[in-house]
Amino acid sequence: MPAKSRTIFLVDCQSFYASVEKALNPELEGKPVAVAGDPERRSGIILAACPLAKAYGVTTAERLGEALGKCRDLVIIKPSMQRYIEYSMRISEIYESYSDLVEAYSIDEQFIDVTGSLHMYGGDAKALALKIQRHVKESVGVHTRFGISDSKVLAKQACDNFAKKNDSGIYVLERERLADSLWRLPVSKMFMVGSRMTAHFERMGIRTIGDLAQTPLSQLKLRMRQRFGKNSDVQAEVCWRIANGIDDSPVKPGTHMGEKSVGHMMTLPRDYGTREELKVIVLELCELVARRCRSIGKMGRTLSVGCQGADFDRPTGFSRQMTMPYPSHVTNDLYYNAMSLFDKHWDGLPVRRVGVSVTGFQSDEQYQLVMGDNRERLGALEAAMDRLKDKYGDAIIMRAVSKTAAGQAQDRAMKIGGHYK
Repeated sequence: MPAKSRTIFLVDCQSFYASVEKALNPELEGKPVAVAGDPERRSGIILAACPLAKAYGVTTAERLGEALGKCRDLVIIKPSMQRYIEYSMRISEIYESYSDLVEAYSIDEQFIDVTGSLHMYGGDAKALALKIQRHVKESVGVHTRFGISDSKVLAKQACDNFAKKNDSGIYVLERERLADSLWRLPVSKMFMVGSRMTAHFERMGIRTIGDLAQTPLSQLKLRMRQRFGKNSDVQAEVCWRIANGIDDSPVKPGTHMGEKSVGHMMTLPRDYGTREELKVIVLELCELVARRCRSIGKMGRTLSVGCQGADFDRPTGFSRQMTMPYPSHVTNDLYYNAMSLFDKHWDGLPVRRVGVSVTGFQSDEQYQLVMGDNRERLGALEAAMDRLKDKYGDAIIMRAVSKTAAGQAQDRAMKIGGHYK
């Protein structure tokens, strides 16, 4: 244990989207429920499945048709992201009533550091977790699972590997007992290790999390250099630290609010193969990025553009960045420079995903004017458009090209996080 032991919870909302739908619709009690892309067309993938649906073998991320083949009585509900965001915020407020150190990890997972407030509830972390669990269930109807340990990375692994698998939904992962618990699990169960990395570790003879944790760091770096090259030292150390539960990072409220970069990525509904089509997407992305920059009062200087084809086994595309002549949060400035990167690096092959991001921020309150600079005039015009969209919705005003067959802005205006509001 560290000299000053912490008590950290990673709280996960069970089958969050499906749980919210069941909480809102009592008639769904006792029925297998899944939230999926497009129930009317019986297409898309499963975003969440309740425990009853999972008992039939329905899994997250599988195709809707496959899920219906496993469970003929499966109730399919179209996602409502605005509703899920509202529930997530209500749950956050409950957590904040027990500690002022709450950090969102995702829409349905949050870290809570109760080190400073635990004594107010008797000093028993498991008992406090049970109290919060009941509070959330009674208030919003969602069941939560708690991973408890002395670091964020151990709390996360406690939740994923143990709390989600036991009846209480609560598990304390003690550092002194890692050898008897976490280290016995296959390396595939370790946080941040996917199927490809699992295969690499297994080829190195590392089959359990304990094998990885007990490999001397210098030896692990050497073995990973032999497989991945000399730049793999950082990755080796990150994996080794996760396996050993070494993580001093604090639970920081608002961690994801202080943005060092602003970016948007769009997965297209089909392959886009012409410059004319892709110009529309790059423009729409630049508009989204510029609007976000204006909302946080920042101008960016470093612009990144990337694209990718649909075949992940034979990756195509590029990712490049440039320093713009001056910092800006005006759509046209971003678009002009983004297209110069695109024209220079695009290989002409079909594109399924495009991304644009900006870094290198400075405040938009004071900036140096340059010859031919239209930032003040265009910035004021776009700020007026922002206010209209904030009040009446994104579809109230948009560029004419977004109304063409290539445009996606109208469809995106009806969505949050890629799903319909």
